[in-house]
Amino acid sequence: MLSNESLHTPQFNRSISESSMDNSSMEDFWCEVDNIKESSEEGQDDSLLMEVKPADGELEAEWLQNAGLSNLISGTQEHDGQALLSTLTRTQAAAVQKRYTTYTQTMRKKNKHTVRDVREIFGINDSTPSFESKALSPIPSNGVQHTIKKPIWKPVINNSCSIEKPSPSVAEELSFEVSFSEAVVVDGKDKDCEKNQRIKKDDSALPKFIVWKSRFGLTEVGDLSPEDMKKIRYLSLIELTAFYDALGIELKRNRIVRVKGRENGLFGVPLMTLLESDQKKSPGTKVPLIFQKLLQRLEETGLETEGILRVPGSAARVKNLREELEAKFHDNSFEWNKVRNNDAAGLLKMFIRELPLSLFTMEYLAAFITLVEKISKIKLQLQALHLLIMLLPDANRDTAKALLNFLKKVVSNEEKNKMSLWNVSMILAPNLFICKRKSANKEEMKAAASTAHIVRLLIRYQDILWTVPSFLISQVRKMNEAAMINNKRQLIFDKSVKKLLRRKTMERERPERREHGDVPEGVIRVYAPLHSKVSMAIQLNSRTKAKDILARFHCENSHGTSDNTRVHNQSLYEIGGNIGEHCLDPDTYILDVYHVNPHAEWMLKPKSS
Repeated sequence: MLSNESLHTPQFNRSISESSMDNSSMEDFWCEVDNIKESSEEGQDDSLLMEVKPADGELEAEWLQNAGLSNLISGTQEHDGQALLSTLTRTQAAAVQKRYTTYTQTMRKKNKHTVRDVREIFGINDSTPSFESKALSPIPSNGVQHTIKKPIWKPVINNSCSIEKPSPSVAEELSFEVSFSEAVVVDGKDKDCEKNQRIKKDDSALPKFIVWKSRFGLTEVGDLSPEDMKKIRYLSLIELTAFYDALGIELKRNRIVRVKGRENGLFGVPLMTLLESDQKKSPGTKVPLIFQKLLQRLEETGLETEGILRVPGSAARVKNLREELEAKFHDNSFEWNKVRNNDAAGLLKMFIRELPLSLFTMEYLAAFITLVEKISKIKLQLQALHLLIMLLPDANRDTAKALLNFLKKVVSNEEKNKMSLWNVSMILAPNLFICKRKSANKEEMKAAASTAHIVRLLIRYQDILWTVPSFLISQVRKMNEAAMINNKRQLIFDKSVKKLLRRKTMERERPERREHGDVPEGVIRVYAPLHSKVSMAIQLNSRTKAKDILARFHCENSHGTSDNTRVHNQSLYEIGGNIGEHCLDPDTYILDVYHVNPHAEWMLKPKSS
């Protein structure tokens, strides 16, 4: 991470570039740093955050809480925590065990009070030869566990000690079926590679990846319910920790306390505060309206502007535009047609830079840097980056998605605007990864090339990064199933609820049997409230895809609806059972989903934008 005192062109920038960039220049990066310093208001107090040194055991306690395992600290039998533990793979469970063991040992020394033994939590007895033998096997997306007879990590021969240089014409296939941490192969020469690692400036040297699409299709971050995405975040933190453990890397987390920040306005305001205000005017807004408008303005008129993002606008003009926006944006009296493209780009970067909390969150900024500095293979860097993106709060992820989509459009117009992927990455890096601290050192300056490389990976592979790994979805399904079982057990032991259930049996269960009793195996009933024909029984076979069901409804209703646009922009949703709500990929084979979640309901409705 970079500090504000680093906002000047360093005397040793050439040596840094040569050591990390294979003799390529970081000139654009340092020019942008100078522009940032020039545009910063004199005397501006930007010490919005402070780092606090945690007491012994606090980091582990916070990690357990952030991973959805607060029950291990409180000692309560919370069903969500117990359900989560039951879904963990071997490496994930080992990561949890490691943090919990450190926490319990610290608490015993510090407070000398009784805490739960790790063997009690994971079911390990004294005769158990090793923890791995009790942990779960990797969980593929079809929900079927397979036993791994041998450890999956083992030394392999790798003669290359630089970032990978696969043939650009050959695309490597990525699979999300098995946990990343379970599939890690430890290279015995990785440490030597770290010392000699160089980041290639040439964008064509980046490998091509294609995502293998299973019969369950692909799921984007917006395709799951908020409740299930919360569980995805729990699992992503555990998986990321296990992934770093498997690579022998420490997952660093900053413990940061918020001191102050603006509560109104447009710039320097937390994302959630902006969204809460915007949603009162425009319900369902996921990206701040001012940010959307800046992106829209640049997309309409600035994509072909030579040097867009790199060539700075007038600092004085940008400052005046900012003040005018603060005063006129919400009443729609601001005149956008007078804003020059380079000034709009300056406002966009200013918005990103002045967020009180980094767009990629302060807690794991160090982990972003580490994935470049400590991991040599781009595929592994991409997997770590993928999990970090899954960890982001919804507001941060949605805003980052909008930004990266815009940056991809800038790069696609390189012939006219002269902005390559590496140029854009160098310009955005100091705006995204500046740490608001009052210290600077040479190591932070050396991180410049690393941050630019991270932005390049984010832009280049963004379509992959917004896809939820299917092994995490499988774990969410198992977590929901375990929670349902626990809830049923609790109800059985509650006498008053048990009596109520007896009375409700006649009212609820029998009508369901009448309704569904005549539906044979392999047939689903799909509901479509916006269609003239609101439901339809569909016989599934091994070739039935989600898009086939959509086509059938469109055909049946083609002459009976007055809102064709709304009807045709619908998706098939899997609702309930072992998932909250899941918007299905058009290429999903529905019979496979039916077998995994036989109690789901099926509905056609518009996909939220």
